[in-house]
Amino acid sequence: MLNKYARAFFTRVLTPFASFLLRHNVSPDTVTLIGTLGVVVAALVFFPIGWFLTGTLVITAFIFSDLVDGNMARQLGRSTKWGAFLDSTLDRVADAAIFGALAIWFAGDGDNLRMSILAIVCLGSGQVVSYCKARAESLGLACDVSGLIERAERLVISLVATGLDGLGVPYIQEAALWFIAVGSVITVFQRMIAVHRSASAIDNALPGGDKG
Repeated sequence: MLNKYARAFFTRVLTPFASFLLRHNVSPDTVTLIGTLGVVVAALVFFPIGWFLTGTLVITAFIFSDLVDGNMARQLGRSTKWGAFLDSTLDRVADAAIFGALAIWFAGDGDNLRMSILAIVCLGSGQVVSYCKARAESLGLACDVSGLIERAERLVISLVATGLDGLGVPYIQEAALWFIAVGSVITVFQRMIAVHRSASAIDNALPGGDKG
């Protein structure tokens, strides 16, 4: 949902920066790697010690690399399969670092088992959301439904709530994690239903398929 509108806006905003990097012979893959490394380091350094606002600001700065590398590839006119694979794979690494680091905080000094479990559920369900579509497409099946919570929503909601928690806003982070956890589970089922329909349509079209 956010991908459709926010990505188009930030693409226009970040195009001059992407052009600047290309002029200085920086490759899209380099930007992808640096961005992911920045997110992972910031999450694992700041969140486990409760520096939520600082961690959120640093992570947000590096997350924009996800938009910059794609912009650079389009300007070069060579969006490669390797680049797409690298980007998707490292997205999963970044997500794991963010929610894993939150789980570490709540399991340790944060002293809140419920929140730690919520963060782990957000991590696991978010990974399954992405896997559903990737696996369906690898099998030649359609997964033409975005669902309630995609990666953009997970990141925006979790980071905004974490930053506000760092400013002392009560209950905001728990509400956000509950929303992400429930929304991600719903999204998994939405995608499973879409893939089931696609698979059934293909199976029924085969000779001897169930036409009923």
